[in-house]
Amino acid sequence: MTSSDLWDRATAERYDEASAGMFAPDVLDPAVDALAALAGDGPVLELAVGTGRVAIPLAERGLEVHGIELSEPMVDVLHRKRPDLPVTVGDMAGASAGTPGTFSLVLLVFNTLGNLRTQDEQVEVFRNAARHLRPGGRFVVEIGVPALRRLPPGQTAVPFDVSPGHVGFDTYDPATQEATSHHFTREPDGSFRYGDHHFRYVWPSECDLMARLAGMEPERRSADWRGAPFTADSESHVSVWRRPVDARG
Repeated sequence: MTSSDLWDRATAERYDEASAGMFAPDVLDPAVDALAALAGDGPVLELAVGTGRVAIPLAERGLEVHGIELSEPMVDVLHRKRPDLPVTVGDMAGASAGTPGTFSLVLLVFNTLGNLRTQDEQVEVFRNAARHLRPGGRFVVEIGVPALRRLPPGQTAVPFDVSPGHVGFDTYDPATQEATSHHFTREPDGSFRYGDHHFRYVWPSECDLMARLAGMEPERRSADWRGAPFTADSESHVSVWRRPVDARG
């Protein structure tokens, strides 16, 4: 069992269009460049691979790329674009892909760690990543920093996008670290379609502790894929942990 929302077929079919901004070259290319540099000669495993936004460009660079994905419809969309990319359908907290202990890089991007809404499950994601890594291999997570500093007393909602075609805001429960993203998307006829996504936010220091519990060591943290310094005002972070070279088991 997993606490994650499950992307159904209708959501999977419109995912690439709905996330078009994340496919833009100025957003995607720096991520792929940084990940390819970390991967070296590979192989690479992407947790929550989705429709292949990152995995396919990495494979096009000649890397051996595997994926784990909970939603079979998302995998179907990926395989229409890249039929030969192997994907295991399962929960990223426990599913196995390829041979454990052989990957040079495991990645989890675009806030997807938060899809698992319990701390225990998030800890297991780090442990699963460590199991798949060869000694010296790296685990990379891209995730937002909770916007709680923008919440005045008594307010629970923070907008993250207000544009002609979309209005989005997050509601937070600081007592449980659970939150919900609310999306109002304009349809061609002028009406709005509502969708929501549930997640558990996690602090950078909490990620470091999860990595330590999984036997990994911190290597670097930046505010984005271009390597901007991470500060108290950063709204996201890209963090890298390493499985020690002398790791056993």
